[in-house]
Parts: sequence; structure tokens; C-alpha cells
Amino acid sequence: MKSIILSCCLLLALAASVTAHSQTPAVALQVDLAREKGDMKPIWAWFGYDEPNYTTMKDGKKLLSEIAALSPTPVYVRAHNLMTSGDGTAALKWGSTDMYKEDKDGKPIYDWTIIDKIFDTYVEREMKPLAQIGFMPEALSRVPQPYRHNWEPGKKYKDIMTGWAYPPKDYNKWAELIYQWVRHSVDRYGQAEVESWYWELWNEPDGAYLKAEDTEREFFKMYDYAADAVKRALPTARMGGPHTASIGKFFDNFLKHALYEPNMATGKIGAPLDFVAFHAKGSPRLINGVVQMGIMAHLSKIDRGFSIVASYPELKNIPIIIGESDPEGCAACGMQTNPENAYRNGTLYSSYTAASIAREYEIADRRGVNLLGAVNWSFEFEDQPWFAGFRDLATNGVDKPVLNVFRMLGMMSGKRVEVSGDIAYDTEAVIKTGVRAERTDINALAAKDKKSVSILVWNYHDTDIIDAGSPVALTIKGIAADKLTVHHYRIDEAHSNSYAAWKKMGSPQNPNTAQIAELEKAGQLAELEAPAHLQVREQQVTIHMQLPRQAVSLVKLSY
Repeated sequence: MKSIILSCCLLLALAASVTAHSQTPAVALQVDLAREKGDMKPIWAWFGYDEPNYTTMKDGKKLLSEIAALSPTPVYVRAHNLMTSGDGTAALKWGSTDMYKEDKDGKPIYDWTIIDKIFDTYVEREMKPLAQIGFMPEALSRVPQPYRHNWEPGKKYKDIMTGWAYPPKDYNKWAELIYQWVRHSVDRYGQAEVESWYWELWNEPDGAYLKAEDTEREFFKMYDYAADAVKRALPTARMGGPHTASIGKFFDNFLKHALYEPNMATGKIGAPLDFVAFHAKGSPRLINGVVQMGIMAHLSKIDRGFSIVASYPELKNIPIIIGESDPEGCAACGMQTNPENAYRNGTLYSSYTAASIAREYEIADRRGVNLLGAVNWSFEFEDQPWFAGFRDLATNGVDKPVLNVFRMLGMMSGKRVEVSGDIAYDTEAVIKTGVRAERTDINALAAKDKKSVSILVWNYHDTDIIDAGSPVALTIKGIAADKLTVHHYRIDEAHSNSYAAWKKMGSPQNPNTAQIAELEKAGQLAELEAPAHLQVREQQVTIHMQLPRQAVSLVKLSY
């Protein structure tokens, strides 16, 4: 909370300090449209969450509609607990679909009612499931009791790992359940639709999510049976993994198993592997009451994962999905119990997201791998206090600043182009040291299309302090037009920021109808100023801006 107070105090001096800062030399950034770097693939258009039953609730449906609308391509959604037993009641780090039970004679009873409602919600919005085969139904769990957990923020994480976290007691019944689920999906949504999904097994088996005597060998067996069941049901389905929490021996051994070792379900060599997935997280902490982010930990794990995949010639060009790519690990741990998570409501989360996603493109380029998606593990939490500091995109139906970064990214398309200039931190430097020196990370991600150029510019620092920032001179070279229109979108303390608006109205926990409408408006992406019309001279223009610390701009040129 001290970080919030500090930021608010600094904001009082913001207007006065702008004048002083504007006398310092501008940070010069150059965008060269002639120097292409690769496709502007929508690696950011992937989202995930623990609680699948939020999908069909009021605020969940609203947020999914907004997420679907911000992307020009289908958004992929990953959720836990799609096979967990229960009545479909949502709770923190819990969910259920009750798709499998057994009668008194042990015969299977399949019920697709709840899972259909969840997947219908996605498909209606032209979203695609990253369909997770997990967790273990109670009737199939090797250790079924206790089954349902009642975790709350502040409790130990290990308390979550109950009967759902165990392997199947009968592999054949479990494989048949998977087969029937995939076949049902094909019958309900059509083969072409299900062919566009991705199927995966479990979550972080190398962490606490799988309880077994030999976790590695048990997971490999589970993967072999699950992949075989998926492919028997739909040979053209896409299956991959292992969605490990860390990038180490378990991850590497899984790749070896899928490529070279005997399959425990079929007896053949190897297992189907249509994509590779792993997780990467940062590590924020409190330093004298102020949040300090750990972007270097986040990006170094991504770099290490890409390096391991690239070391296998057989995996050249295989799609890679960073199944959870976040500043830290527990979305449901709010800032009351975890004060280091106070970054989540304001613009630090926005600038971190912009800076980290841009570097994911760079790391993939450097390692020569095919990065398909990076799942932002944040959604929404129903019936929770306003701005409680959960890692979410919206609170009580009101969009938080971070969602506007994804709106900005959704406006970028075409080819990525080179950005150079007065850059304090390149990707390698951020991986090695983070952003902790005196200078902030002012940089940009740029893309060009046939008739437009879009430049995402951020001013990021690991330490949660907001100030006037720096003047920036953004030069775009190689424009094949005489005139253009400039739209400048901004996320800062005064723009695209429902949290700042909420604090300004006194931080109400029961806002009235008019206040909610005001907050909803403040949560939308806003322009910094009216659109401008510029004359292009010698195929280039220069745009000047004052970019506060932890702010993000999107400059969109059309011609």
C-alpha cells in the first residue's frame, strides 16, 4: 500500500515536473519501415484462468465479449478444471463440470451439460479453446478423498492439492472419457471447428499439480494415453504439452520421451506432439514498501525454454505456446494478503505487459523458434471487492488499465519493423538485469500494414514509481505517402485508467449507477488528443510526446 501512497504523492508534483523534464533531451526513437523483422503474429491474443465457471457468469460473458472484440483474429482461451467433479459452483482456484461419474456397477456416466455451456460461450464469440484435459474426476482419482478444496487467499498453496490432483486409477476408463469428450465436441461443433482448437494435458505436472510417487513417469504415461485418445477420436486434432512450471530436467525429459521413447499406451516409439508448451513467470517483491517487478526472471525463463526447444532438430518450426506468461504466479492472491501484488490495478501492470510482450517477439527471433502464443493468465473474479488487487483484466465488470494494452495490440498488424535510437535496454539487457538502473526502459514495438503504421511505445521501470517521465521524439522513416492521419492512444494516470478514476471518487466499494457508468467509460481506451493531419517530408515524420513513467502510447498512422 505504501507504493500506492508514494505514487499518489508523486502525481501531485507531476504537472510542475513536466516543465523541468521537458528541458532535458528527448529520447529519440526511429522506426524504419524498410527494415522488416517478421510477422506481427497475435501472440498476445491468448488468455487463461483457473475458474472455468466464471465463463458463463454475467461479468465473465461481458469480458469475453470485449476480449473477442479487441482482436482481429480468434482469441484462444485456456482454463483449468474442465474435467473436475462438482456442481459447477465457482470459487477461487476452483471449478467443475461433473462430466464423469459411475453407476453402482462402475459403468461410466457422461454428462456434457456444463462443459457445453462453457465451450458454447467461447464458440459463440468465435474464440477457440486451448482445451485442457484436467483435472481428475472424483470417480477416477487414485486418491479421491478429500476431493473439493476450500482455499482462500493467505492459505498455503499446498492446501489446494486434493483428490483432483491424482492420476487415474484406471487408465482405460480415463482414456475412454477423453475419447468420448473429443468425439462429442466434433459432433456438437463440427470437425473443422475442433480441428482449429489445441488439446493439452494437465497443468504444471512438475510443480504441485500432479500427486504421484514418480511424477515424471506418471505424467508421461498420462500424456501417452491422453494423446492417443484424442487422436483416435480426431486424427487431425492438435495435441501438445507439457505445460511445465519450470524450464528444467522435467521439460527436457518430456521432449525426449515424446520424440524417442516407447509410448506407454501404444507400444510404438514416441508420442504425438503438435506444439510445445511451458510456463514463465516473474517475481515481484517489496523493497521498503515499494513494489519491484521481476521481469528478468520472466523473460529469462522464456529464453531458456526457447533454447531447449531449438536444440532438437526434430522440433524445428514446431509451434510454441507459453501456457502462462505473467509477472508472477497466483492470480487469485490479492494485495491484502500479498502486498507485492499491488502493481495489478494501475499502470505498472500495463507498462510491464507492453515491455514483456514486445521482448517475447525479440527472443523468439533470436532463438529462431515459432512462437504461436503467450497466455496472459488473468480474467475476472465474480463478486469480489472493487480493485482488490487480483491479477485480472476487469473488476466487477469494469475494465482495468492492463486490458487497454491488449486493445492497443489488437490495432497492430502486418509486418514488424525495426526500432532503433536512444535505447537504454535491449532485450538481452532486460533478460540479464531487468530494469533497475536510474534510466527507465523507453522503447517501442512497431508494425506496418499496407496503409497504416502502428507503434506501441512504453516507459517502463521495475520499481513502482510514477513521475513525469521523459520527452520522446518518435521518427518514422520510409513512409510512402504525402499526408497521413495520426491517432495517439494513451494509458497513464489520466487516460484509459478506471483505477485512477475510482480513487478520485473516493474508492467506493458500493458505487452507484452513475459512478459505475463513469468507471466503465474510464476503463476504455482513450486518445491523448484529437487526431492530427501531418505532411510527410522526405518520406518521414517526427512525433513528439511527453511519456510519463509506467505509461504506454499507441501511435497509429494511416494514409
